[in-house]
Amino acid sequence: MADDPLLARARQVWLEMADVPMAFPVDGGVGVAVSAGSRLCPTGWVGIVALGDAAIVTVPAGSRAGTVRAVLQGLPVEVLTDPDRLGAVLPVAEVLGPARLAYLDEGDFQPAGIDTVDVVAADHADLVRLMASVTADDANECGLADITSSAFVVRRGHHVVAAAGYRRWPGRVAQMCVLTAPAYRGRGLARAAASAATADGLANHLLPQWRARPEPSRRVARALGFRQLGAQLSIRIGT
Repeated sequence: MADDPLLARARQVWLEMADVPMAFPVDGGVGVAVSAGSRLCPTGWVGIVALGDAAIVTVPAGSRAGTVRAVLQGLPVEVLTDPDRLGAVLPVAEVLGPARLAYLDEGDFQPAGIDTVDVVAADHADLVRLMASVTADDANECGLADITSSAFVVRRGHHVVAAAGYRRWPGRVAQMCVLTAPAYRGRGLARAAASAATADGLANHLLPQWRARPEPSRRVARALGFRQLGAQLSIRIGT
């Protein structure tokens, strides 16, 4: 697995986000570091990213840093993104995730050509209306409000019913964002919109990243050729 170029590239992205010199252990296992500026997690939280057979963990500075570091460094990689198992060994007060992490090598891309996709500005009124039509959880999960690319949309009549785009992350990553109106889900429209957004990211020499919790979203990623390589979890340690 260490010779997998896609895995190596994905790991490099998260090492940059850690904001402290560290590494995924070559022979598997867990690397832990104290990082006040870590972007693996919210400020003051513990950030965990497992990719392949290794993981990195950033912990905030403070009186509990040594204890958290010692506990996490002694755990198997597969336990690190399991909130229930972490809660058995640490005083976990709050959890974000886990989100599965999938990446796409250009040679594995399986574009969808099943629908007409239009390109609009990220702040287009039709996109705003689409996001207003779903629950707050769906709107937050999809991330479309934060895209830095154009939006790639599928219409039914005068209405946008599916949309995708991406936010540029450090390490030349295109973090994919996709949303479909509830009444139109399960018809392949998310795949059509996401296919166009993915093609745009690849054309701009970016690494497409699909970071998601819901299984339907992960199915869309797999259909496009994304390969799941790991997971991300953030935890806040209680007092």
